[in-house]
Amino acid sequence: MKRQARGGGPAAAGAFPAGTVEEEADGATARARAPQLRRRLGRADLRAVPEARRELRDLLRHWGQPGRAEIAELLTSELVTNAIVHTDDDAVLTATVGPQGLRVEVRDFVPGRPRRRVAHSDEDTHGRGLVLVESLADAWGVRPHEVGKSVWFELDADAA
Repeated sequence: MKRQARGGGPAAAGAFPAGTVEEEADGATARARAPQLRRRLGRADLRAVPEARRELRDLLRHWGQPGRAEIAELLTSELVTNAIVHTDDDAVLTATVGPQGLRVEVRDFVPGRPRRRVAHSDEDTHGRGLVLVESLADAWGVRPHEVGKSVWFELDADAA
């Protein structure tokens, strides 16, 4: 079943349930050991899109059921492209493989929430990014920060 969260509370952040300080420290340690990709995306640098896809492909080489890595690549390229095209600032891509699956987050430093846009025609190549994320991700959302926001999605490794 899909989970979707939007807004600013802990569920919107895709955060793990609150636990004791000791549990949170153990969770942070476990996430620190998890295979991770972290990449700075330069302002208006569209070369970052295929580079991010290639790096994610390397990270996910032996991950998930057939087709899951390809979906992850597609959704990551959508979030990276949105951050590059719709902001005039740098962004940061983080992809973490954990026991529950994959979490990809693209953080930018520009205020304002992303808007789902509607493609105006079948030939229009703009306006489908968040629609794809919404339809293909197991969970996704927007997490506001003091400066900017993160748009994230999660994929379960074993989902069909």
